[in-house]
Amino acid sequence: MDEVARCVSTAFLASNALRRDLEMTLLFAPTPPVGARRIRVQGERLKFLHPDERSTAALLKNALVRAIPAEHDLEASPGILVGPVDPSAELARWASAPGAVWLTEAGAPAESAPLPEETVAILGDADDPTATERGILEAAGIPKYSLGPRPLRASQCVDVWLNRLDRRGPAPSG
Repeated sequence: MDEVARCVSTAFLASNALRRDLEMTLLFAPTPPVGARRIRVQGERLKFLHPDERSTAALLKNALVRAIPAEHDLEASPGILVGPVDPSAELARWASAPGAVWLTEAGAPAESAPLPEETVAILGDADDPTATERGILEAAGIPKYSLGPRPLRASQCVDVWLNRLDRRGPAPSG
């Protein structure tokens, strides 16, 4: 949960403000995926996110706990929606989105990646994707990009990728 909390903090906290133009989806898929949950973090509605990872982890953990009996999405906190999910279907949905890219060590240098207005970056945890996940991503035909010559933690990937996106044009206001 620590690395997941770092990913959320890294993605949404920028100096003394929140990134309001960002949405992040986190998939929690146990094996078997019967109890799989999705947390969607929406920057435009997000509240109560602080720089310390402990409070971010608590927000996410509380969302997961609230979703245990839920049969549909619920708003656990402003800007944090959680609910049941079919992990394979969700991954396929994101992989088919316009502007989707797969961030992986085995990809082409990210500097060669086109940066459209809307971008969906798919990355995983410290483990490689399962054979099923890899099949979904490969079937979608999305481009694979690497963020550097050394392996990075997921939160570092979020930071590097958002920096690339920030540099593509004028900085967002407010």
